[in-house]
Amino acid sequence: MRNKGLDAQGHIEREGSLGRVPHVFRPVVAAARDRLLDVYGGRLDSAYLYGSIPRGTARVGRSDLDLLVATRREPTEEDRDAARSLGEALDKEFPEIDGVGILLYGRTRLLSEPETYDLGWFVACLCTPLLGEDLAEYLPRYRPDSLLARETNGDLALLLPRWRERIAASEDSDEARRPLVRFMSRHLVRTGFTLVMPRWNGWTSDLGEMAGAFGAYYPGRAEELRMAAASGCEPTGDARVLRSYVDDLGPWLAEEYARVHGVKAPRPDGIA
Repeated sequence: MRNKGLDAQGHIEREGSLGRVPHVFRPVVAAARDRLLDVYGGRLDSAYLYGSIPRGTARVGRSDLDLLVATRREPTEEDRDAARSLGEALDKEFPEIDGVGILLYGRTRLLSEPETYDLGWFVACLCTPLLGEDLAEYLPRYRPDSLLARETNGDLALLLPRWRERIAASEDSDEARRPLVRFMSRHLVRTGFTLVMPRWNGWTSDLGEMAGAFGAYYPGRAEELRMAAASGCEPTGDARVLRSYVDDLGPWLAEEYARVHGVKAPRPDGIA
């Protein structure tokens, strides 16, 4: 029987490794590693891959390159501008990838108590070390319990107004809406999965498997999440999909999540 991503003690196993990076994506990973050192130098604490490339499931020309960068101090606007420029350059240079996403955080925040079951868990379980010290050494082991569910995705109600603003501000074209459909589809599927994660008692990053686990407990909404999983992999720019997310599926999911797990603890100084 499949172990559902857990070790023998019931902790979530770290997914991904540099050894799983498909050969075709290794040049862009190597370029990203070298350029991160050039761009951040001594300000860089550590860097990680996450997503389909280190899991070995990336598709040529369809998958994006996902990176998390930890800086020694809280990142500045200059640091964020440098990350955007680096991502745009890599995306333009390497046709094997479809976009680059770079998350940028200070080491202190990643290891802070409020982030232990959110960003800390993300680093320890979903990120593959690429450069520098592995911050997972300072973090606990994690179980697929209600605390983890609440702190990872218990903020959907706060996000929905921002999503509506992004949809309203986007250009009226399929091309402009496609990235929004992909992002929001994936977020909703992951939220639906973590809603049932403690009952399912495991972890997966496969969108189809996530939707299937959710559907076993919420059959009335199963088809919606299955379709969202498909849109997360093969997004279209259908405006009706986005409206259904922010007017129906998203609000229902936020309400049910709060009922089952509660809401995510507020972050200090208004940090989301």
